[in-house]
Amino acid sequence: MLVLTALAVVRMRSLFAIVMLSGVFSLLSALLLVTLDAVDVAFTEAAVGAGISTVLMLGTLALTSRFERASTRSAALPLFVVVVVGAVLIYGTLDMPNFGDPNAPAQLHVAPEYLARSPSEIGVPNVVTAILASYRGFDTLGETAVVFTAGIGVLLLLSGLRRRRRKGDNEDDSDDKDSDRKRDKNLGEST
Repeated sequence: MLVLTALAVVRMRSLFAIVMLSGVFSLLSALLLVTLDAVDVAFTEAAVGAGISTVLMLGTLALTSRFERASTRSAALPLFVVVVVGAVLIYGTLDMPNFGDPNAPAQLHVAPEYLARSPSEIGVPNVVTAILASYRGFDTLGETAVVFTAGIGVLLLLSGLRRRRRKGDNEDDSDDKDSDRKRDKNLGEST
């Protein structure tokens, strides 16, 4: 289902439909993470990916057109860059241990330390909460700052749009007054 949603996003030209399908993709990703027993990550994906990101994109969409413009450039160079970067990323994962390998370094060194020290150092029974709130506290703070900054950026964009619309309304009003004056002048000359 994720692959079908991703393909639909790539093929769409309606920006509104793309934003909505991106939100659906995030929700499907969150459901996948729930099936992998990563409920905390699923919650974050649902809140940020499907919730905040969709709202921010809809706010941005208010400032743009509804449909994607046809590209005048060739897609060969971007496609080449994507293929090369994808190949490098795949090559970089060839040394990684298999998923769930009990002899992986994370399973032998990092995880036992967190499991052993978290209850005594932090005093929180849930190890995942202890890691996110304490050991990775600055990382979580940084993620929060990024989302906050994006929200402020959208609010600033929307306030700029509101000012432009007011300015356009004022210009339309002055144009209407000028046309009324010209009409009155022409009527006065004809009588």
